Amino acid sequence: MISWMLSIFFLPYIVVPLYFLIGIRKREPKHKKEYVKFYPVSEHDPYVLDDPHHALQNILKKNGIPPATKGNAFELITNNTVAYHRMLQEIDNAKYSIDICTYVFQFDKTTKELIDALTKKSKEGVKIRLLMDLVGSLGASFNQKGFKALKEAGGEVAFFTPILKRPLQNYINLRNHRKIYLFDQTTLLSGGMNLSNEYMGEADGSKRWEDLLYCLKGPSVHHFYHIFQNDWVYATKEEDTVDLKRAEAYDGGSIVQVVPSGPDILSDALYEALLNAIYNAKERIWIVTPYFVPDENMIQALVIAHHKGVDVKLITPKDSDHLLADLARSPYMRELDEIGADVVLYEGEMLHAKAILFDDVGGMVGSVNLDNRSLFLNYEVVTFVYSPQFIESIEGWMKVLMHHSSRGMKKPSKMREAVENIMKVFAPLL
Repeated sequence: MISWMLSIFFLPYIVVPLYFLIGIRKREPKHKKEYVKFYPVSEHDPYVLDDPHHALQNILKKNGIPPATKGNAFELITNNTVAYHRMLQEIDNAKYSIDICTYVFQFDKTTKELIDALTKKSKEGVKIRLLMDLVGSLGASFNQKGFKALKEAGGEVAFFTPILKRPLQNYINLRNHRKIYLFDQTTLLSGGMNLSNEYMGEADGSKRWEDLLYCLKGPSVHHFYHIFQNDWVYATKEEDTVDLKRAEAYDGGSIVQVVPSGPDILSDALYEALLNAIYNAKERIWIVTPYFVPDENMIQALVIAHHKGVDVKLITPKDSDHLLADLARSPYMRELDEIGADVVLYEGEMLHAKAILFDDVGGMVGSVNLDNRSLFLNYEVVTFVYSPQFIESIEGWMKVLMHHSSRGMKKPSKMREAVENIMKVFAPLL
């Protein structure tokens, strides 16, 4: 509120119309995008968990998020070449449908191979739906020649929230940042990786961002289908016809809970869950995020956790790809550093992964960053995983990141400190 008021005071003729474009966060479903609806789960479903003593699951449930399910198989993929080959493998294995939602799609050597593989499957009769965010995939939206063969083969291509169609009603600030790669409604790939050579591809010497993908099989995959279906219907204006396929049995060993967030979710369930997890942590909170611009509630929760003796680690790139975000995050990172929390600055390629580890209870992976835009504006989706295997794999990966990092914040110059403090005021708008 303060950020908007100051902006309106100093630049009224620019900021007032801008507010009506980007200043409204939650949408009324009767006028805008419908809230995501999940098919009700039977209380007799053998894979549904309803633990009244699990605070995190209960908070999510009270906010209308689907319950956690057992029987899921979860695999963490941290190598960009492995992720690329896994994507091609799942495309090749698909028999009925492939639903893809990504924020960034760039035409390059990696996506050419992916488009060729999708085109081949479309010719075989597999239903292909490719959904991209218009802002994140702006280049692809302006020049769509690369999709020609896929479309001619029967594949469908759409962009989320076109800017030029009813701009005053689209709220162009609310972007679809979700990554959903769904195959036959049985296998899901998701995480932080978008579709471009910057994120994944052959091991050919390309310098790629440090990121992760995960593979999920099991009953929780169906929740991703509902999220994708809701996004697709909104982007294409097609009739909402749910065609959900269910397996009879699942034998995975992971408990999983899928949590979407954004303007199409009635409450801030994910934000509440994260605050609760930080306050309830007894041993550690390890956070990996490319952009760290939290609100005051979250930074205070981390400070209190550290004062209680919790091992608070923030693993973030030494320099991200956004200068303004780096300026805005520095006061928060310095605050954690000054009280003795472990501020870890990754010195490899740009760290784009998003993950949180809570004690030895479980953790979170997905598309959400710990900044105001991601937590309160964008359409996002994350997965909470409760299993020893997940904890072991995510902890090992985080330790590798820390091995290639420096620690602590340098004292800024007076000029830098002044700029950082100014940017902190406008942090909610970044």
